[in-house]
Amino acid sequence: SSAARPPRRAGGPRAGRRLPPGLPPAEAAPRGAMRTSWVLLAALAALAAYYIYLPLPGTVSDSWKLMLLDATFRAVQQTCHLIHYLRLSHHLIVLNYLICTFDKLKSVSSEPINITDVVFDGVEVRVFEPPAKQDEPLKRSVVYIHGGGWALASASTCLPTGITPLPRIYRLVPEVCFPEQFHDALRATKHFLQPDVLAEYSVDPNRIAISGDSAGGNLAAAVCQQVTSSHLIIRPKLQALIYPVLQAFDFNTPSYQQNMNMPVLPRYVMINYWIDYFNGNYDLAHSLLINNHTALDVHQALTFRGRLNWTSLLPSSFKKNYKPVVQTTGNAEIIQEIPALLDVRAVPLLAENETLQLQPKTYILTCENDVLRDDGVMYAKRLENAGVEVTLDHFDDCFHGCMIFTIWPTDFSAGVQTRNSYIKWLDENL
Repeated sequence: SSAARPPRRAGGPRAGRRLPPGLPPAEAAPRGAMRTSWVLLAALAALAAYYIYLPLPGTVSDSWKLMLLDATFRAVQQTCHLIHYLRLSHHLIVLNYLICTFDKLKSVSSEPINITDVVFDGVEVRVFEPPAKQDEPLKRSVVYIHGGGWALASASTCLPTGITPLPRIYRLVPEVCFPEQFHDALRATKHFLQPDVLAEYSVDPNRIAISGDSAGGNLAAAVCQQVTSSHLIIRPKLQALIYPVLQAFDFNTPSYQQNMNMPVLPRYVMINYWIDYFNGNYDLAHSLLINNHTALDVHQALTFRGRLNWTSLLPSSFKKNYKPVVQTTGNAEIIQEIPALLDVRAVPLLAENETLQLQPKTYILTCENDVLRDDGVMYAKRLENAGVEVTLDHFDDCFHGCMIFTIWPTDFSAGVQTRNSYIKWLDENL
């Protein structure tokens, strides 16, 4: 007939896309949403894998766990930099707060320890006193200076029973910059080495070590150089440096070139820590990276070049096929702006041989997968050349900072083996 059809209702089953045969309308929307969800999940998983994955050397232990740790660090750092950019707080203050909060969740030691916060010559110090051994009325002691790029707090390292460590003995960037961290560490150490203070803590004056990790190793080495050159009656028996940062003269040593993108301390991060320590300008980062500050025409640097010639200080197994990066023409204004780049209180690897000859028996721990590997190896060689007894404890499968990662969920086999080796040496030599 010629009668007109009734109009279709909008949204009815025949409007828009045709449904698959036999599929009830009520089931179509959930299936479409589920398909979209799977696509989104797959995309997010791919993005996460791209963000997390890093090409690491096959010798690195717990490589996937290290990738996850590094990705977490990067995400936290990016968040802190965003807060800094929004002028809500300094990024290092926020990062330090997060680290301290995480450290509070971890136990430093399973044994009973008396922890007191005191002031040594105006410097806040936290003293850990483990129970003394029955056969040792006087305790051994370690002045332990924590790492963290001179800017971040760090949990103390576990030490053998009966050893009294003194961590947390300097103020941090950005509250203060060089040379205040050095002065804090030196003042606190000198105060502790006074006979009456040692007697108060029942410490044997002949069994004291100074130690530190990373930036703390830097301060430990610099303080030890100052103390051994002073007129103090009591001096450290040992120094123990754990992957120490010892120079800002050459950012293209073989280990800096080899590990420039290695977690958890890539080269650009280490350079930024130096800039923060010296209260410098981030605009100088690229010039520092290519060694413009120590070019051949920078006369202030010429005196120190022979003290940091890695082509003669490193063994061939570390030099490999890497070439020195020495600029013919550089920027002398960098040293004028940041003279601390050549100050031995900040860069103890550049100290004179006469200073090195006075150093006590030394332990230096280095990791293959660390931009700072060659700092420690070169210092060990210079000390050895100066007549100091040195133990260089090198780990082929470990990375920078690994020793603090020994407690779940950030427990690494690299942390356990380096910590045990360090403790063993201290226990046998102190």
